[in-house]
Amino acid sequence: LGASREKVTATLTKRLTSSFKNKEYVRVTLGDVEGKIVASPLDRGAAALMSMVKADGLLTIDRFSEGVEADSEVEVELLKPLSDICRSLVITGSHDVVIDVISDYIPVSSAHVGSLSGIFAIKSHSAHIAPIHLLDEESGQYNIPFVKRYFEGEKMALIRGLGRVQGILVPKGNPKNITSLDALKDKKIRFANRQRGAGTRYLFDYKLSELGISSDDVNGYDKEYTTHLAVADAVKNGVADCGMAVLSAANILGLDFIPVGNESYDFLLRAKTLDDEKVQKFIEILKSYEFRRKVEELSGYTFENTGEVILIND
Repeated sequence: LGASREKVTATLTKRLTSSFKNKEYVRVTLGDVEGKIVASPLDRGAAALMSMVKADGLLTIDRFSEGVEADSEVEVELLKPLSDICRSLVITGSHDVVIDVISDYIPVSSAHVGSLSGIFAIKSHSAHIAPIHLLDEESGQYNIPFVKRYFEGEKMALIRGLGRVQGILVPKGNPKNITSLDALKDKKIRFANRQRGAGTRYLFDYKLSELGISSDDVNGYDKEYTTHLAVADAVKNGVADCGMAVLSAANILGLDFIPVGNESYDFLLRAKTLDDEKVQKFIEILKSYEFRRKVEELSGYTFENTGEVILIND
């Protein structure tokens, strides 16, 4: 990918820390939200090659800087024409491979930052849509209680997405004979955890509380991964003995799976954004037979009321 000489000023959605003595080049995804260009950093490390493919631009952090704060204005060198970037639907929040399926049909600028950070991206007008799957412990309901809590008095909408199966990923053949999260009482079992603010992390913490297991007793609780596939990769490569993720991630990497529970993976947006052509196309894709066929091939999903729009605080 040859970088264009064109540069734009964008608002950074997530704090970046400079970790190298020389200049650090951070790959970012870009999009136009309400006339503002926003930049979200892509995964680094093992995902560097794929992040280069998905990257819209490069952000440089100076070697003498400690980093860049979220909501800062930054200069980004473009890897794609700005006209193409402005056509993208900006999706920031919880990770799922179905976002990649959607990007086969429409231009998508996506950042996997977890459900709670997705809510904050909508609050700061830095995304069109936030995928979320947050379990409210008091009501046992997904997503709507969190929307009411964080957007009191604001007209919001929730597009019904997919039902998913969450569970424990283990290597093929389950060599440690792990049958439930209760196995984490054994400190010899290494666990791959999701990052704070991720819906999977909320569910995991809830299940630990039910079992009376302290996070201090979980070997790997503080070892965080930002996507389901990153957890699956850690288990596949022997970095961890198990981790919690969706069934589709286990299927993609050929892992065994112990179900823990079902959840609702939905899409949050401001009610006024429903009129956006990109959003209308997004809903059309969710309801389409072709989308459903592709997602069914991944397995682990249900489609009850997929594409239905629920207005909140209206």
